[in-house]
Amino acid sequence: MMNDNKNEADNTIPPVPAPVHKNPVARAISHLNLTQLTLLVLVIVFLWQWVDSQQQLHKIQQTLAQRLAEMDGSSKAAQMLTLQSQEQVRELGGKLSLLESRYAETQGQRTALETLYQDLARSRDQMMLAEVEQLLLIAGQQLQLAANVKAALIAMQQADSRLQRLDRPALNSLRAAISRDMDKLRALPDVDVSAINARLDNLISIVNRLALVQDLRMAKNDIAPAVATADSSWKNLLREIWQDAKNLVRIENMHQDELPLLSPTQTFFLRENLKLRLLSARIALLSRDEASFKHDIKTAQDWIKLFFDVKSADGIQAVSMLQKLNASSIKIDLPDVSGSLEAVRHYRATREKAAR
Repeated sequence: MMNDNKNEADNTIPPVPAPVHKNPVARAISHLNLTQLTLLVLVIVFLWQWVDSQQQLHKIQQTLAQRLAEMDGSSKAAQMLTLQSQEQVRELGGKLSLLESRYAETQGQRTALETLYQDLARSRDQMMLAEVEQLLLIAGQQLQLAANVKAALIAMQQADSRLQRLDRPALNSLRAAISRDMDKLRALPDVDVSAINARLDNLISIVNRLALVQDLRMAKNDIAPAVATADSSWKNLLREIWQDAKNLVRIENMHQDELPLLSPTQTFFLRENLKLRLLSARIALLSRDEASFKHDIKTAQDWIKLFFDVKSADGIQAVSMLQKLNASSIKIDLPDVSGSLEAVRHYRATREKAAR
């Protein structure tokens, strides 16, 4: 009975209430049992792993895209390099073909030159005689066309030196003929062409400085009124009376032509024509045409004395140089130097007949 009463007393004790959680998450967790908590933890771990794998996949995708972009750029650069290499290969192929053609041409030319050299080597004497004949021809042309004695003498000296190199007694007659013609050229009078040419250059430079006679007359007429105005009035009156008295009687040479006044344009062409006359005299000097040279110098003298002031320093210098040029002789009686050329030709013809 006592135990029954005790059990009834125990059953009548009220249950202790569970702690109340204010956080709804904590309240929800408190109602879960062990299995549910385990499942919840597994779900959370799975979600965390899924999120982390997504992030890793995103990074891998970005890296892969970057690598693909780099590979794309490298591929384009490689394509450009490939195209450039192909272009260079084509250019090198063209150059190689051109070089091959040039090489073939060079080989042909080399073969021709070797053949020519062998032909020339077989007849060294003939080649030397041909050079001597050419030099003597040049000497004759210099004498006939330009009357250049120095150039002709140099050409003949070169021909004699070539014969001297062979050092053969059979060529002594040729050297003697050339020596005789050189002695003829050395005996000619020496015309100082350089000095005459320098005088002509000085005259051409003086032409623009020469004063015209008409300019001096106009200057004198302008000076007289200026001097008259500077004096007193009674002196001016006496001077005017004296001038009128002198003008009452005037003596003139009616046979002398008065030079007309030249305009600036005519003055310009007068100076230029005078320069052309002097240049024509230079051409006549170089061609040894003494008649034309004298004519041009005489014409220049007449023009300077007629139109320019010959009392000035430049005028006196110009007249003096023209007188010296007019007294110079540029004509030379050129000798006949064809004997040496004929001797060389005869010697060559004799050798060719002997070789046959």
